[in-house]
Amino acid sequence: MSPLFILVTAVFSAVFLIVRLRLNPFLALIGSGILVGVMAPGVRLDTVMKELGVRFGSVAGSIGISIVAAAIVGQCLMESGAADKITRRFVAWLGEKHASLSMVVCGYVLAVPVFFDTVFYLLVPLARAMSIRRGGRNYVLYALAISAGGSTTHVFVPPTPGPIAMSATLGVDLGLTILIGLAVALPSSLVGWFYCVWIDRRLALPIREAPGLSLAVLEEVSKRPENELPGFWASMAPILLPVILITGNTVTEAVAKGTGIARAFAFVGHPSFALTASAISGLWVLSRHRRLTLQQLSKPIETAVASAGTIILITSAGGAFGGMLVLAGVGDALGALSQSMGLSLIWMGFFLAILFKVAQGSATVTMITVSSILAPLVLKSPPPYNPVYLVMAVGAGSLIGVWMNDSGFWVYRTMTGLTEVESLKTKSALMAIMGAVAILITVLLAQLLPLHH
Repeated sequence: MSPLFILVTAVFSAVFLIVRLRLNPFLALIGSGILVGVMAPGVRLDTVMKELGVRFGSVAGSIGISIVAAAIVGQCLMESGAADKITRRFVAWLGEKHASLSMVVCGYVLAVPVFFDTVFYLLVPLARAMSIRRGGRNYVLYALAISAGGSTTHVFVPPTPGPIAMSATLGVDLGLTILIGLAVALPSSLVGWFYCVWIDRRLALPIREAPGLSLAVLEEVSKRPENELPGFWASMAPILLPVILITGNTVTEAVAKGTGIARAFAFVGHPSFALTASAISGLWVLSRHRRLTLQQLSKPIETAVASAGTIILITSAGGAFGGMLVLAGVGDALGALSQSMGLSLIWMGFFLAILFKVAQGSATVTMITVSSILAPLVLKSPPPYNPVYLVMAVGAGSLIGVWMNDSGFWVYRTMTGLTEVESLKTKSALMAIMGAVAILITVLLAQLLPLHH
């Protein structure tokens, strides 16, 4: 059976079950994954469930601890009033009119050293607090603005894994990738922010119930006098701590690889440890400000763990679904198809990345796979520009095609409380716009500033 036919059938299955039949996303994604396994010619029927379970477990293992810890951080930021304190400071500095821009800036900066999903977990409580302070308005604007800032640096700027892997595969200097990545990411984020403002006005969706505190409790917190809230830097500590630890790991790995300090930072800078430390600091802020005992802290922890469980299950199911598509040979088929069409390397990288992203969901896997396909073609026929622009083209394509097999889609949908269709109109459309802007900037830079290799 053709891998491309399997892809089309799988896409139809997932969309039909979730959007049309309103089936729970976990069941729909697992069911679609089983369907792919049954149809895949290289997978024996008696191993389908084992293969699905392996891919489910791989995703859960990589994100589980981080998601639970980040959920605890979010719960503590909300209950202690720390999130509200931070939003009040941002609004005071930038003015209410540009409060959403602070979300773009935070996402843009934090997603350079930290995985975007982690950044979203950390910042979404601030977006909810900002919306509450605006009477429940501009909810989509604040939540989506985090994606406008963070998604671009995640795919264009090392030290996130995708750009690092592509730079190594295509033989591009890492410093050059950082500079060009920042140049491509910035205008893409700003155009994305304009879209956030526009779609928020068009949809005018009120703030929704989502994992964590209820809207009633959030409103109660937002009405507290500022002198009853934690201090600004104490409030920022649970957000800054993981960023410092993860960035420290990245820096020491680059400048002092193999030394004792690098090994120490590899331990404390691992996302699971860094976010666990962040959760402990969040609990400290909550207990100190609200004067809670260890026993009383168990309630917010239980609430956070329960909400994190839902996110882990749905996200892992999406990853398992994408993994089964890769196992069915969809990636190889897409690579062969694009080469047969005779596209230029920049456009081949861009369109291949879109196809891979739609097929298996992960931007990082897309970037690693597509750059591996392009590498021998670059050696065989060097382009008239630096291969750094191929890194940008693949990154731009990996922004497009965010839908139900992408873990980031489910993180956004679950943490905001939006429906699947609303998430497609907001998150998916935003990513497609930023990807389109990024490829146009990449093509323009390759012509004006070729930086011959």
